[in-house]
Amino acid sequence: MAIERISKILLKDMLLIFEQETDYNRVGFYMIPADMESKDVSSQKFYRINSLAQLKLVGDMYPNCYGHGQTMHNCETSNLFEYSSQNVVERDGKTIITTVMKDKRGYEFDNIITYYEGEDSFEMRNTFLNQSNETVTLEMLSSFEMANLTPFIEKMAPNSMMLHRLRSKWSHEGRLVSERVEDLQLEPSWSNWSVGVERFGAIGSMPVMKYFPFVAIEDTVNKVLWGAQLAHEASWQMEVYRQDDGLHISGGLADREFGHWMKDVASGESFTSPKAILTVCSGDIDLLCHRLVTAGEKYVNAGPEEEQTLPIIFNEYCTTWGCPSHENICEIVNAIEDKGFDYFVIDCGWFKEDGIPWDISMGDYTVSPTLFPEGLDKTVSAIKDAGMKPGIWFEIDNVGRAAKAYHETEHLLKRDGRVLSTYSRRFWDMNDPWVQDYLEKKVIGTLNAYGFGYMKMDYNDTIGIGCDGAESLGEGLRRNMDASINFVKKIKEQVPGIVLENCASGGHKLEPLMMSECAMASFSDAHETEEIPMIAANLHRAILPRQSQIWAVIRQTDSLKRIGYSIANTFLGRMCLSGDVTNLSDEQWDVIERGIAFYKEIAPIIKNGISHRIGPKISSDRHPEGYQVMLRIKDNKEALAVIHCFNGTLPDSIEVPLADGITDITNVYSYDKKADISIEDGKLIYKPTENMCAVAVHLIL
Repeated sequence: MAIERISKILLKDMLLIFEQETDYNRVGFYMIPADMESKDVSSQKFYRINSLAQLKLVGDMYPNCYGHGQTMHNCETSNLFEYSSQNVVERDGKTIITTVMKDKRGYEFDNIITYYEGEDSFEMRNTFLNQSNETVTLEMLSSFEMANLTPFIEKMAPNSMMLHRLRSKWSHEGRLVSERVEDLQLEPSWSNWSVGVERFGAIGSMPVMKYFPFVAIEDTVNKVLWGAQLAHEASWQMEVYRQDDGLHISGGLADREFGHWMKDVASGESFTSPKAILTVCSGDIDLLCHRLVTAGEKYVNAGPEEEQTLPIIFNEYCTTWGCPSHENICEIVNAIEDKGFDYFVIDCGWFKEDGIPWDISMGDYTVSPTLFPEGLDKTVSAIKDAGMKPGIWFEIDNVGRAAKAYHETEHLLKRDGRVLSTYSRRFWDMNDPWVQDYLEKKVIGTLNAYGFGYMKMDYNDTIGIGCDGAESLGEGLRRNMDASINFVKKIKEQVPGIVLENCASGGHKLEPLMMSECAMASFSDAHETEEIPMIAANLHRAILPRQSQIWAVIRQTDSLKRIGYSIANTFLGRMCLSGDVTNLSDEQWDVIERGIAFYKEIAPIIKNGISHRIGPKISSDRHPEGYQVMLRIKDNKEALAVIHCFNGTLPDSIEVPLADGITDITNVYSYDKKADISIEDGKLIYKPTENMCAVAVHLIL
């Protein structure tokens, strides 16, 4: 089995290597840090080329080696594609690498890499072109395939590789789970014949439920990591695959087995996979994730100009609990005017009728005559007169069972010919022109009529495995969610400068595609729990901190220590406040206002920095013990350290290694101004005295 190189292509510090088996002309792909090329010992390993073209056509043979039912990786379709050509084009600050593979039956597979100059990652997607005379049906199409892990250790590299995933559930988003490949039974068999597969993902219209669309492999001996994210709003999958000395990762649309997906491609037509974002680096998991998430910078930098300073949000949800009115909003506005807030968001319930909860009545979106007797005009004017930009809540795609829209069954999604219903919601068919017109009137019309400059887009149920309207349930889901994203784009076109907040029961849509369309996102629905700083820290590995809206819900009964803890949480992302702001004491406001001033001081570090989590593993989110430090460094010239002490026995001192040259403390935030903080021998030293307490430190060169 001879392997020869097709090309080596350098993208900044990443070396991309394309190769092929001479007997079969299958194209393989792997990558390494460019400065480690001399340590590549691939020639000392036994690994087969896994085709860069990972796809499956109905009618072709399923995988061999006990793979059938676990995976479609390396099926007959993949193995029939042979190398044809490769083209590299540099233009407009981008490098585009197109690798063409062909199947003699009349099919073409184009692997397309797009690299934006200066970035630490690149995009990969695949296009299948049907140049035969007949319609064919896809039942699997990958977005990426990365092979030969790890190329820095001979043979099977025992006890040296770790799989990293980010698990997720409601109000527990982004928990890092790291497992040895041996514990997942991903060692090759004695014969290098049977395959081992770890296939995981999410099913439905909440793509960050169970897992984030993320995978990473770490060579723990050489401290090298490979990682990928998927930008996709519907069902997706990742696979970790092994048959011999080489470990492989791939991912894309959830296939027929995992996500009920099939797609017809007619003669002369093509279909393109969702985008994947890939990188490789020397370092640790925090650095790898930083390289992936900063691919989103180009999108948020192109957003509304005011967003570039990370303005502060007030959201009244945890003040009125879904029952906003002209009267209580004016009372809140009077309490927070001149406190430093930039956006005021009217959350859910502005449309509800007497006695009907907001969470089953969304969809009609008629302003409640009880809560707002004179409409929203005077309320919006009160917000604007107080110097804040008004925002409003919509749950665009879904309708509640108490709404009139719930009975518009002709325009709602169906499965098996029946309206797709959960206990409280149904779902608009977003491909229906009637629905598009309806939502344009109800959503875009409302935004423009009242001059709203901010919209919170919520999404509180999932479509599940899919819906009718296409050749498979999974394809029906994909098409519906594509139409949903296109409606978001329409909002931005018809309401220029609108600031969009991505929310899906908190964090169920924190994936790169939706994040590229929004200024920020609700980090979680954990509004006032002790685990907020842990979730907020988790999300530094998944989205840009500047896009992560962290809530500080302040209660009249909160101690000053508790208020300081809550305010410090917001330094881990975007500051958002809610709660009993009309009934706070001067002492409570002092802690808040000092926090607002501190946030504005360190916002540039939140916007542009590299995050490092320091501290012991916290086993329980709900009952945390120990401590956590989030250190964020900007240009090696200034830094932000946010320290949270939880329950249990605390150390006498917490030590935080600092970047070379960062030697001075410029400001400290704590509820009582008494934090014992110093710098000694290149380390920040904090001596904690209380459980459930937080302190934040701004450091400079």
